[in-house]
Amino acid sequence: MKQVLQDMAKGGSSIVEAPSPKASIGHLLIDTSMTLISAGTERMLVDFGKANFIDKARQQPDKVKMVLEKVQTDGLMTTIDTVKSKLAQPLPLGYCNVGIVNSVGKNTDNFKVGDRVVSNGPHADVVRVAKNLCAKIPENVSDEEAAFTVVASIGLQGIRLANPTMGECFVVTGVGLIGLLTVQMLRAQGCRVLAIDFDDSKLELAKQFGAEICNPGKGEDPVAVGMAFSRGIGVDGVIITASTKSNDPVTQAARMSRKRGRIILVGVIGLELSRADFYEKELTFQVSCSYGPGRYDSDYEEQGNDYPIAFVRWTEQRNFEAILDMMSGGQLDVNPLITHRFEFEKSADAYELLTTDKTALGILLQFNSEPQKRHLSVVKLNKTPEYSKSEPVVGFVGAGNYASRVLIPAFKNAGAQLYSISTSGGVNGVIHGEKAGFVEATTDTLAMINNDKINTVAIVTQHNSHSYFVNQALKANKNVFVEKPLAINLEELAEVKLVYEEAQTSTNPPKLMVGFNRRFSPQIQKMKQLLTSIKEPKSFIMTMNAGAIPGDHWTQNNEIGGGRIIGEACHFIDLMLFLSGSEIVSVQARRMGDTSAVEITEDKAAIILGFADGSFGTIHYLANGAASFPKERVEVFAAGKVLQLDNFVKLKGFGWKDFKKMNLWKQDKGQALCSQLFLDSIKNGTAAPIPAKEIFEVAKVSIEIAEQLRNQ
Repeated sequence: MKQVLQDMAKGGSSIVEAPSPKASIGHLLIDTSMTLISAGTERMLVDFGKANFIDKARQQPDKVKMVLEKVQTDGLMTTIDTVKSKLAQPLPLGYCNVGIVNSVGKNTDNFKVGDRVVSNGPHADVVRVAKNLCAKIPENVSDEEAAFTVVASIGLQGIRLANPTMGECFVVTGVGLIGLLTVQMLRAQGCRVLAIDFDDSKLELAKQFGAEICNPGKGEDPVAVGMAFSRGIGVDGVIITASTKSNDPVTQAARMSRKRGRIILVGVIGLELSRADFYEKELTFQVSCSYGPGRYDSDYEEQGNDYPIAFVRWTEQRNFEAILDMMSGGQLDVNPLITHRFEFEKSADAYELLTTDKTALGILLQFNSEPQKRHLSVVKLNKTPEYSKSEPVVGFVGAGNYASRVLIPAFKNAGAQLYSISTSGGVNGVIHGEKAGFVEATTDTLAMINNDKINTVAIVTQHNSHSYFVNQALKANKNVFVEKPLAINLEELAEVKLVYEEAQTSTNPPKLMVGFNRRFSPQIQKMKQLLTSIKEPKSFIMTMNAGAIPGDHWTQNNEIGGGRIIGEACHFIDLMLFLSGSEIVSVQARRMGDTSAVEITEDKAAIILGFADGSFGTIHYLANGAASFPKERVEVFAAGKVLQLDNFVKLKGFGWKDFKKMNLWKQDKGQALCSQLFLDSIKNGTAAPIPAKEIFEVAKVSIEIAEQLRNQ
């Protein structure tokens, strides 16, 4: 498959070839025939990508604040690396897709292979889209017309929020692509419409669609024109579809509105509101969210759970269907909006036009390649080097943020021979695999695991898939590095343990490693060295200022992420086990009472561990702290001495004869050494860096703690 990506660091768009995604539960795999470039949104993204670092910062003041807070807690160099990594992630462009269903996953209801559908898929010749973000196209609606469905739904959602009635007078401010579609839909609902814009060619189209027009660039006063248009009583509503930093659109909207008028923001504008304008008229102002109810709700979009029609009449999908019905019935004519057509392979020319010609509206990309040639499961990225059989030849499963930013570079720097990278969607594997030097990218994970050229598998995927991939790799007699957690419930853990024990009976038993990197931090290694000389029990206090994550995030879902204790606090359980050097013999946990409508049972909790040597420790895992406070603190009290580590940057010693402090210029949580020691154990035939007994002990304790918290 091929897809358009935007470079957010240096600007410029390009077509990337990647393995085709596989159909998954609740999703359709679609062979694209046509896509529409959303002129406003995509022009903004392209311009942002081309902007210099300072201009990027000016455009995102909220992100700048987050960066400054991270500098305070994690240090300058760590923050710079994070920002560079974020900007280095290319962004898929496009969300107006038309194509033919190639295959369907389970639970895709009324869709079947061969259906012609619209979706919010990107500019790619093969897309995988959740069923609730797709709709069937009527026979009398062409592919070119259908390509406008999703962008038209954005305008439709704004109209639904405005709730116009027949005979009302409405203003549409900014008649670009969405604005012109909004004009037509308002006219179809029996409204009188005034269109405001600085572009005469767009205003002429609005006039053809039945609107009256106003061009402030010619000295016309929008407020005066609006009042005259409303026959002196003020307009019933204003829908703002403009894109500008100016506050003028909302100010003018308020001043031309009647008492209790409605103002709906669909575009992006300055939002310094005058209280007096809104107070005196009791105006309603609302921001419209994309295509309608369900947007950004993973339960609706990804899990495929629809809202009951009796309670939510218009969802994203039902808005798509309404637009298609209007096209089919002739109430919505998009053909006059088509200004340019490009073959998909010449999309770079289309984006050049987009940034140089501000009058461009409907830019269509046509996909003419043979569909059967688009579906490749493996794409070659780099030449195959000569591999030594004694060296670790690695296949990566997953290329998300942590894998691409931290773990893959750590493996590469440690000398791993990177062979294959497997991802569900394909594109991420190509982006990060090519840069890191992988030989190939694939979407066939099981084939990669069973590839004879690979002897080591690194698993960095969503938590609910860890145990499955670990089992498959161990059964294939491959060394395994899995990012925590090893499993998310006791049943999974028992199965992994059984498979591991069976694998150990082979002539060349594979190694199992979990990414508990913190024990390999240079400062933790120093703490361990100092504590070795103390024979009496120790007291530990570990505080994790974890930060809040929404209750509907996948990590909070016990079935997918396993919850934050199993998925993240396990790091500290392992760390305490390592520093104590003694077996865990008791576990107690207490959570904070519920503080929100969404019950989150385990991200504000205290955990007390008891050890066989008499040591004990408390882990405070807290999601209700300030972001400006250090994220992680480790304190150890023993034999009249104290060690205090802040955020893996500053280590202090109190009461130690020969140790005062150990500070780093850059945060080091041990990922590099963790990876190095694991790979060295494969090369040298030595034991894995973390004993299997400790790996299974930490996994079991983490799950038991989570269950305690859930049952309180």
